[in-house]
Amino acid sequence: MSVISSDARIADLLGLLSVLQNVFGGKADLYQVEKEMEVDVDDLMPIVYAANHMGFATVGEGDIIITDKGSEFLKSNIKRRKEILKDSLVKTEPFKTALELKEFSLESLMEALERKGIQEYNKPEGKYQLQLILLEWGVYSGLISRVDEEKYKVNYDKS
Repeated sequence: MSVISSDARIADLLGLLSVLQNVFGGKADLYQVEKEMEVDVDDLMPIVYAANHMGFATVGEGDIIITDKGSEFLKSNIKRRKEILKDSLVKTEPFKTALELKEFSLESLMEALERKGIQEYNKPEGKYQLQLILLEWGVYSGLISRVDEEKYKVNYDKS
């Protein structure tokens, strides 16, 4: 199951794709990327998994390769990046479940995720991390918007 880690950030995704494309020509050993970006492997892997889950990169045998979608994302203007991101997020959690709920609170989304067996946010700081993911990825892309202090809604037409 594809779950966006609470440790993955959009800025990290841009940095990873940029390094892959501009420093390594699109393909690199993960160890090389770790050294180039000057990050620990534990900090790198959440964004590598996110890039892989959303189709921006493929990972295998210790290598990471930027995809055509990843290259397009990197070259696009902000508006197009948000569109690409929005379309990519609907295939990952917690956004897939949010899409099913259409309008939700953090609590109702956490309960729905837990019913699906997704434990990423089932910890003391889980509610905060879920909110962070919704705001950073969902609101930034336009997929999610806040209705009020407690409620969120999905802005996605599947047609």
